[in-house]
Amino acid sequence: MTKKLYFLMALCLVMAGFNASAQGELQFEKETHDFGRVAEGVQASYEFQVKNVGNQPVVIANVQPSCGCTTPDWTKDPILPGKTGVIKAVYNSTGRPGPFHKAITVTSNAATPTKTIFIKGEVGPKDVKTSYTPEQKAASPRLAVGTTSYNFGKLEKGQKAVAKFTVKNTGREDLVITGIKSACNCVSFKVSEAAIKPGQQGILELTYAPAMLREQNEVVTVISNDIIMPDLKLTLKATVVETLASKNMLREGAQPVPFR
Repeated sequence: MTKKLYFLMALCLVMAGFNASAQGELQFEKETHDFGRVAEGVQASYEFQVKNVGNQPVVIANVQPSCGCTTPDWTKDPILPGKTGVIKAVYNSTGRPGPFHKAITVTSNAATPTKTIFIKGEVGPKDVKTSYTPEQKAASPRLAVGTTSYNFGKLEKGQKAVAKFTVKNTGREDLVITGIKSACNCVSFKVSEAAIKPGQQGILELTYAPAMLREQNEVVTVISNDIIMPDLKLTLKATVVETLASKNMLREGAQPVPFR
């Protein structure tokens, strides 16, 4: 066997070893989140932080909860080596009193293609009252907003629209918005910061998808760890109309055609 052939075989072995080791891998900050006790009707939300500790990009293909009570969202862009993505889990506690423990399966192209994370907690009465000492109240985070209402104007039925509220923590500890609740169950939320530091501010986004026609005033209760005002109420206003797309059609013979 010639030296050239030996060299080519050695090079192939090296490349095969490199390809075997060149792969992304996901590492979770934690694999279980405990919400503790939440009031029934709250949409309890948590973002799992996940880091790519491998040497190739990782794409999260799917996130599948074990039940329809949990709504997932996740980083859709490739997570580059050394970078971090998020997997958000929102648990709808409406009509589900008692303890819960739910699994969420994460599928990706990582070296370990399937990982399971968990959320747990206990759903208590709708009005959970707790007594606090004056010292605890003084140290509490405080949720402050510039305005408590947002008017969308005219919206089509089923159309998704986003209202943004600037929220500030005027207290002494980190402020965490843990969930929302609304009578229509047609509002979801997102916060720009997982925890808002004292004196800092963040953006609360409420996504509204109205299902009823006419004038609507949806009251959204924001749940946080502010023990002085744990359930701040915001109002979303809109005039909801039928979709306009079907109105611009003109019938020619038996077939509808776009109006010109």
